[in-house]
Amino acid sequence: MVIERAAGREPLAALLFGRDARPAADALADLAAGPDGFTLLNTTKAPQGTAELLRDGLTFDMAGLAPAPPLAAPDAVHRVALPNDFSVSALEATWFMVGPHLAGAESLLPVLRVAAAILRHLAGFDGLQAIVWRPARIVMSPQWFAEAVGVWLAGGPFPALALTALARSEHGIASEGLAFLTGQEFMLHARGGTPSREDSRIAVRLTDWLVAHGRVERPREVVLAGIGAVWLEPEGQNKLNVLPR
Repeated sequence: MVIERAAGREPLAALLFGRDARPAADALADLAAGPDGFTLLNTTKAPQGTAELLRDGLTFDMAGLAPAPPLAAPDAVHRVALPNDFSVSALEATWFMVGPHLAGAESLLPVLRVAAAILRHLAGFDGLQAIVWRPARIVMSPQWFAEAVGVWLAGGPFPALALTALARSEHGIASEGLAFLTGQEFMLHARGGTPSREDSRIAVRLTDWLVAHGRVERPREVVLAGIGAVWLEPEGQNKLNVLPR
């Protein structure tokens, strides 16, 4: 499904609700007032179904709130902490995106941290059934998202299974959504063919390392805390091959 651009921006995330269960902009007020919350701006001037949110000097927009029509849900091919029969197509979406002054800066970590903090509060919406993180095409339960990003915001590791996706195959584990942050996706080649639990641990730790250090320009070995050494080899402009040592 193609996502229409809003003034040059695309949604970072979508919040999914049941039929006719999307909240109105007024419902944001209670969440905004919570601890470490956000501020609602221009509440009397905002177009119907939209809201402008301010936190730490950065503004973000929501669209598709009631009573405006729902917006299209971004494609989601990875499912986390949801039932096997969970269907995105049966739900209505509201969009969350950066404000106009941040267009093009969505992937900067300071912006991403603030966005994640606001979304963590929005996860408390009554009736919210799932959150889609568009760069990784991942849909997850609100509780999973809130817990994963909460650990990161408190100083823990990057939430590799909430803000990126790690897809297993018969050959290894491939990232999706990491290029949004670093310009590169990786393919971790499993030593024993089918990826093991240890390979999954490597993929999570590697994601955290790459987010902290950025794109890899030349072949190199890195040592991951609690894991050991891995070999990183760029392929083309946007891919990394990863071989455990």
